[in-house]
Amino acid sequence: MEQSGTKSLQLSDSEDGGRGPEDLPVPQRPVISNITCDSFNISWEMEGGGNITHYFIDLNKKEEPKENHFKHKDVPTKLVARAVSLPMTVRGHWFLSPRTEYSVSVQTAAKQPDGEYQVSSWSESSHFCTADYSAVHLNQLLKKAEAIAGRMLPFSLFYRNQQKEYFQQDSPSYRSRDAQCCRMLPSVKDHSGSHGSPISGKLEGVFFSCNTEFNTGKPPQDSPYGPYRFQIPAESLFNQNTIVYFGDFYCMYTSYHYVILVLAPRGSSGDAFCRGRLPELDPTNNGFLRCGAAADGSPTFLHAQDVILEVIYTEPVDLSLGTVSQIAGQQLLGQSTLNAKKDPSCKVCNISVGR
Repeated sequence: MEQSGTKSLQLSDSEDGGRGPEDLPVPQRPVISNITCDSFNISWEMEGGGNITHYFIDLNKKEEPKENHFKHKDVPTKLVARAVSLPMTVRGHWFLSPRTEYSVSVQTAAKQPDGEYQVSSWSESSHFCTADYSAVHLNQLLKKAEAIAGRMLPFSLFYRNQQKEYFQQDSPSYRSRDAQCCRMLPSVKDHSGSHGSPISGKLEGVFFSCNTEFNTGKPPQDSPYGPYRFQIPAESLFNQNTIVYFGDFYCMYTSYHYVILVLAPRGSSGDAFCRGRLPELDPTNNGFLRCGAAADGSPTFLHAQDVILEVIYTEPVDLSLGTVSQIAGQQLLGQSTLNAKKDPSCKVCNISVGR
């Protein structure tokens, strides 16, 4: 914890001083502000100061309803804040996670000559939810992803696998498919990957892959998403009008890693969503996905060899722009990344803030 701001302790107009054990005042109406993915500011009202030397702050995740209020003998020194002016910032050693609901309460304490604490009763609880990764955190993830992306391999197609019914006009089972107009529609991204990524559960798009097999230069014959594959020329989605954003970097308890990129047509709603939230990449010079031109002026495309790219295109895609056919390999159901959880112990793809 570290001090933030210069405001002194605020006095309460309440007639009920809320005195606790040893006549120490009880903090009233705690207020949470300046919330990030791994920190928050806290202040409260209090009548009188007494002989306060420290504050104890109790933090609980909402999904863990069992209370664990710190007792004065059980609190390590690092979880005790000295009595400072408010608001104070809580961060660091709490290991806060992004997008997580917490409750927090406070008590005052007076340290005795023998090292023990006299404490007040706990304040009422205040509830809040931590934020997404900031641009700073995403740039940290980006640098980690760039470090392992490897050399670039050529490709010419984006592809998307699904069940056969998805590509049939008479199937009403898929909200992300416009059967009447033969279009694949954007749908909200699932919650796979880093818990703090701003795109999870928010960005709408159509998922594509572009990785190729090293020995053939073609898309793999197997897929976890379905035995039918839509293929579209790369230039249809990735061209001079396309903005490329970095969205996430993660693994799922395996040796291979995933990078999520967003392809958004300039000026589109997807572009507006990503701008300011995600790092923008140079489409001709980045470590994951590049477009260029051959000597004859024809477009060329490269993808990173050592990561699995997940590409989200933020606009509807007309099926007439590509072809649909059955893959020759297997449908590998166990390798789907749908809502997959990131390995929080991986040193390659985690940063110092919450997972």
